[in-house]
Amino acid sequence: MAARMDFSPPFAIIEGGYTNDNVPDMDNEKLDNEKKVTLGKPPRHLSIMQHCVSSGRLIAEANLELDVGIVVHKSSSDEKTEFLPVLRSGSCAEIGPKQYMEDEHICIDDLIGHLETTTKVPSPGAFYGVFDGHGGTDAAIFIRENILKFIVEDSHFPICVEKAIKSAFLKADYAFADASSLDISSGTTALTALIFGRTLIIANAGDCRAVLGRRGRAIEMSKDHKPNCTSERLRIEKLGGVIYDGYLNGQLSVARALGDWHMKGPKGSACPLSAEPELQETDLSDEDEFLIMGCDGLWDVMSSQCAVTMARKELMLHNDPERCSRELVREALKRNTCDNLTVIVVCFSAEPPPRIEIPQSRVRRSISSEGLNLLKGVLDC
Repeated sequence: MAARMDFSPPFAIIEGGYTNDNVPDMDNEKLDNEKKVTLGKPPRHLSIMQHCVSSGRLIAEANLELDVGIVVHKSSSDEKTEFLPVLRSGSCAEIGPKQYMEDEHICIDDLIGHLETTTKVPSPGAFYGVFDGHGGTDAAIFIRENILKFIVEDSHFPICVEKAIKSAFLKADYAFADASSLDISSGTTALTALIFGRTLIIANAGDCRAVLGRRGRAIEMSKDHKPNCTSERLRIEKLGGVIYDGYLNGQLSVARALGDWHMKGPKGSACPLSAEPELQETDLSDEDEFLIMGCDGLWDVMSSQCAVTMARKELMLHNDPERCSRELVREALKRNTCDNLTVIVVCFSAEPPPRIEIPQSRVRRSISSEGLNLLKGVLDC
């Protein structure tokens, strides 16, 4: 087969957007400095263009996936700029088709003000959590009300936040077991996000999921703890547990959860159902635009990439994280989710996501008659 090259213009711009023509005059010194900046995307705070897309219906997941996975060229000035997130969030929770609402969640955009403590922690700080309860609401409510307290009161906080978070999950689980007035056979998954300065730490025990939107690409920040997952299956079987039709001991569809003390042994003993979270940490940059946290009611009917693509389009349109979370919930309901729905969207900038420049270096290829016949034969087989 022969290939014929066709060189197209260097960039194509995604249609739809608004521009800001009110650009202040710059003195000669600024102009000279501007000449030294290499061609590329300007830093957000120096951008003279703000972008959005014209409103349109988000119909099919295939359409949502068209403008993702695109790399934006960065200039040298981007790499030198110290990014500091501007945190704002929105959330939406719906009962869905179930008879009872067992989800709980928490959003704290200003953690320093919320704690009212003299502890020296980096700013900005924020805390978010999604708790998907089962067997009643007692466990989910208890963990939502107490998990942050156990984190900040841990001896490792704030010097070693990772150890503090892991310890807090276990302490909260034990404290729930001692709550005589509560139904300790109820349980909950737990997904938390802690932000200090540029550092994002995700902790997860269960099948809720956190996904980072990085210039249109979905970066999964947590792993679903399903019993059939290879690593979880090995851990469960090693500790004497069994998996029936995807359920731990034939009872629970997750491999990690807090509560469910009817399925656990004495405190401190290893058991197939674990309350220990898995942590993932990253340093945020100006490439990171938002974070989506959701219970399995969302992820059962929507891929991580589809959710990021849809959220990005919504934020470009209205720049409202709460409205964005509502649209994700509405879309999941349209796709006939069978569970409660809880979604949190956290934005890292006051500005909407920028329009994306798509590098175009398309190669047109032709195929010989022999190659075409070979392809037809393969398809026929």
